[in-house]
Amino acid sequence: MSAPPPGGMPTRTNKKTTTDRLRRDWPLLLMVTPAFLLVLVFHYVPTLGNVVAFQDYNPFAGDTPLEAFLYSEWIGFGNFEALFKDPSFWDALRNTLALLAFQLIFYFPLPILLALLLNSVLSPKLRSFIQSVVYLPHFFSWVLVVSFFQLMLGGAGLLAQVVRNAGHTPPEIMTNPDTFIVLVTSQAVWKDAGWGMIIFLAALAAIDPQLYEAAAADGAGRWRRLWHITLPGLRSVIILLLILRLGDALNVGFEQFILQRDAVGRQAAEVLDTYVYYRGVVVQQYGIGAAAGLFKAAVGLVLILTANKIAHRFGEQGIYQKS
Repeated sequence: MSAPPPGGMPTRTNKKTTTDRLRRDWPLLLMVTPAFLLVLVFHYVPTLGNVVAFQDYNPFAGDTPLEAFLYSEWIGFGNFEALFKDPSFWDALRNTLALLAFQLIFYFPLPILLALLLNSVLSPKLRSFIQSVVYLPHFFSWVLVVSFFQLMLGGAGLLAQVVRNAGHTPPEIMTNPDTFIVLVTSQAVWKDAGWGMIIFLAALAAIDPQLYEAAAADGAGRWRRLWHITLPGLRSVIILLLILRLGDALNVGFEQFILQRDAVGRQAAEVLDTYVYYRGVVVQQYGIGAAAGLFKAAVGLVLILTANKIAHRFGEQGIYQKS
């Protein structure tokens, strides 16, 4: 009930019921229904399969997959115990964390730098051309990306032929396990740096140009405007993407590594994604593979919640509003 108006009876507030909102929004709900069903069937329903991590799963224990789940022996944390005793798991985890740290230092800042450089280009046509060229590799598959690097840097590639023609021995780039982390980071930069650049260009476009004009009128140079206007304007986007990257930290890729695993060896190219495949699918130790996948998801959840809490400490919203 609202406050009674002077000299009159109290009026009711006009509150829409759920039926009214459904009648109003049913076209929007109908539009998102296919996407909702897609996520439900291919993401949330398969999550129920994590029960395999706590079973000695036998796919032949029943006539149907559901019966196999029901009749497989429950062993609690036995799969996790076997997982943590496996040296190859720790090798995969070590490679995954090393690659994460390397890419956070040398790959994550690159889209920001590319966006700043491209934003300084005055010609709109030249800016659009560069943006299209840098963004195009994002649509290439990892098979095409690895093949391209093989043609350019492999033992029979362009670089090796030029070095041989000059009378020298070509370096081992595609088969050197010591520099494999640099190779895969370079491939990720070439493929996906343009995608991140687009996001930061959109954030740069949202900064009020009058702030730059006022700073220039006060005598601020280019670097001072960059430090006091541009970077603070990008801070919320940078923190949000960093949180999402940490949440996806242990998902460093599957196709990229499995395509190059034989060339550099398991010690250099084994990551958690390939470990789950070879241990859970190839060797058919489904319980240990599921335990490794569940461990990876738990670590990602802890990282994203921690990073989001730190974002709240710096006054940013993060991925959800602080209550």
